Amino acid sequence: MATSALQIAGLVLGGVGMVGTVAVTIMPQWRVSAFIESNIVVFENRWEGLWMNCIRQANIRMQCKIYDSLLALSPDLQASRGLMCAASVLSLLAFMTAILGMKCTRCTGDNEKVKGHILLTAGIIFIVTGIVVLIPVSWVANSIIRDFYNPIVPLALKRELGEALYIGWTTALVLIAGGALFCCVFCCSERSSGYRYSIPSHRTTPKSYHVEKKSPSVYSKSQYV
Repeated sequence: MATSALQIAGLVLGGVGMVGTVAVTIMPQWRVSAFIESNIVVFENRWEGLWMNCIRQANIRMQCKIYDSLLALSPDLQASRGLMCAASVLSLLAFMTAILGMKCTRCTGDNEKVKGHILLTAGIIFIVTGIVVLIPVSWVANSIIRDFYNPIVPLALKRELGEALYIGWTTALVLIAGGALFCCVFCCSERSSGYRYSIPSHRTTPKSYHVEKKSPSVYSKSQYV
């Protein structure tokens, strides 16, 4: 019963992490800028993501434009695009693998040992996916903070941390937690199976010894007759 609850909790966390990974990959709010110029007050929001940048000015609808080339991105965003795409594929693969290893799934048979190894594989993939998500999010955040406190960088080029980075950190933790739960399920199933197989070996020895003790008395009575 406890392993079933851990499996459901791990699957829910893995599903949330998968959706969060795809959302972070699509969201344009990786780098956000909001500044006020000195002469004329012009409020402008600029969002920079992995696939597009968006600009919204006062009383004007937001306008988004997809990058014409990969070279238009900074090196950290270029690497983040590839890593986040790989993380999206890995999260989907881990989620499908976890479904195959659930107790309620019949397509993989009723062998608990095989399902335990499938869940272990899914847990490892979830943990790797969380690490892959954590790398680009932390990399971009580091470059934003470094440029923000750099006096050489003009004010118009300074950026702030966007919502996608915060969601990315949360998603990475959720993926790692889901993978850890699946690994715990595998450890619990291995312990229970080892305990189950060790019990019959202790019960057979007293019975055989008891039979051997009775056999001499039976033969002794027949000899006196």
